[in-house]
Amino acid sequence: MHNKSLSELSAALHNSEISSVELTQHYLDRINQHNGTLNAFITVTEERALEQAKAADKLLAEKKAGVLTGIPLAHKDIFCTKGVRTSCASKMLDKFIAPYDATVVEKIDQAGMVTLGKTNMDEFAMGSSNETSWYGPVKNPWDTDRVPGGSSGGSAAAMAARLAPVATGTDTGGSIRQPSSLCNLTGLKPTYGRISRYGMIAFASSLDQAGPMANSAEDAAWLMNVMSGFDEKDSTSVDRDVPDYTASLNDSLEGLTIGLPKEYFGEGLDPRVAATVEAAIKTYEKMGATLKEITLPNTGLAVPTYYVVAPAECSSNLSRMDGVRFGHRAEDPKDLMDLYTRSRGEGFGEEVKRRIMIGTYALSAGYYDAYYLKAQQCRRLISNDFQEAFKEVDVIMGPTATNPAFRFGEKTDDPVAMYLEDIYTINTNLAGLPGMSIPAGFVEGLPVGLQIIGNYFDEARLLNIGHRYQQETDWHQRIPDAFK
Repeated sequence: MHNKSLSELSAALHNSEISSVELTQHYLDRINQHNGTLNAFITVTEERALEQAKAADKLLAEKKAGVLTGIPLAHKDIFCTKGVRTSCASKMLDKFIAPYDATVVEKIDQAGMVTLGKTNMDEFAMGSSNETSWYGPVKNPWDTDRVPGGSSGGSAAAMAARLAPVATGTDTGGSIRQPSSLCNLTGLKPTYGRISRYGMIAFASSLDQAGPMANSAEDAAWLMNVMSGFDEKDSTSVDRDVPDYTASLNDSLEGLTIGLPKEYFGEGLDPRVAATVEAAIKTYEKMGATLKEITLPNTGLAVPTYYVVAPAECSSNLSRMDGVRFGHRAEDPKDLMDLYTRSRGEGFGEEVKRRIMIGTYALSAGYYDAYYLKAQQCRRLISNDFQEAFKEVDVIMGPTATNPAFRFGEKTDDPVAMYLEDIYTINTNLAGLPGMSIPAGFVEGLPVGLQIIGNYFDEARLLNIGHRYQQETDWHQRIPDAFK
């Protein structure tokens, strides 16, 4: 049952071949069996899930159910869930019970889906390996000595091990796409503003975007139909009609022009990954697409730009975690300053502290113009590069990550090496563009992802391009032996 697509599960539920309670229990049993090994879930909401499943079965019996009614999913523990701990994988929010639902959670609940629990992640979404979580690292189901990627590593590991049929993630600089690449998933970061950020705990507000993590482009399209749309509670939400993302999945790729940025295939890319990605792109050529080399000349500015903008915004967003309004409170403070410093010192992990310090420095008097303002100017240059490229090509393709999954501890002592993990994904966040990673093959038993970048609100086209590739290949159907 755990190897079926969302449409297959939907058909089974609607044809009464299985009940939502039975399906939900099947996944809860798999979580109980494997989560001790993987550490993919922080919180499992077993009682709540079975109640939601019973309600879904009632709707199914009354023929009032939607396409996804009764299908379980996992939420990254960054989305507020009413009455359930929402921790952001931090000691700071370990005891925080959200008083309301995020809009994404609300929409998914209204669709009749069943929440299995909240998945592990890098603390406050800051990391590329899921090693910064206060609850411990998440292990990659393809090799439990290796990282699953981050920050949405818990959702990625849960999906790869088939502990859930679909999951939510968030992407600030690659946090859906990079773990999707390392865990053999289809992960989509939509256009900034396509999906509401209300109730999604903020890291960097101008970069954060929620999206689906799935076993296929088709499954991602089904979840996009539910997650997308305008939300008046989010001032950055875009008021634009939501298409049926499944309607164009089978469209022809004849005449598609694919841009290959020379900057994405140069120094720093594992040659084995390069060969795998190039073979995947050749498949598109056989399907009628045209390849064209392009340049994104400001790609080299992406990492330094991101690591000024994102820490500056996180410094501002996390200032509310002070032991008074939100979060961990130090015991027996001597005075207000002691309360602030000890609460934040005890509540935040090392990587979060590092980024707060960088961001506070970049925003401080005398440095704002030199760092933050200059970074925003570089951001415009990066965005302009993409718009120039899209005058010549329909989509852009390249590797999602420089390498397959790496071993635990391999990059934790070198923050810059860890930051470079996102060198191919950061640009799309800085420009606000949609980007997707799909399974493209394996290197020594470890998954490799192909990244596809589109123009604004081109998600349906990206899903179509991913789906057509998945009709020609079976990489996305591979499952780690230990979790079959």
